[in-house]
Amino acid sequence: MRGYGGDGAGDIFEPRDPDFELRVRRSFAAQAFMGHLGAELTLVAPGAADIAMAFRPELTQQHGHFHAGTTTAIADSAAGYAALSLFPAGTGVLTADFTMNLLRPAGGVRLVAEGRVIKSGRTMTVCRGDVFSEAADGARRHVATGLFTMMQLAGIND
Repeated sequence: MRGYGGDGAGDIFEPRDPDFELRVRRSFAAQAFMGHLGAELTLVAPGAADIAMAFRPELTQQHGHFHAGTTTAIADSAAGYAALSLFPAGTGVLTADFTMNLLRPAGGVRLVAEGRVIKSGRTMTVCRGDVFSEAADGARRHVATGLFTMMQLAGIND
């Protein structure tokens, strides 16, 4: 299965594990924090992962917008799972570094984080995570973007 290109320059990512999707979905299901947020994994492809999270009052800050922590959490996980989709079996993923830019208040009925691999390396993979708010009528607004460095961990199952 061929996946998403990283930088728009024609790169197409090939997974090193034929069961990458099952491994990514198992790892996501085991992540208690994403469950606590009510987040769901909506897309898994080589070099790509999307996570959606419905609006709930307990996920907001004092002005009623999604809290920056929830926005950042789903962007980080989407980027991490995009990276994991390209790692070989028997490896896991851990965030080594990230920078997040909040572009505007995140309102709407749900957030969608789109994680995409930019450059897949032997041990470190660089990804971007873009977060969009969705209104009840389906309109989308770009609310945050981040750059993530993901580390490949050997000798673990997820």
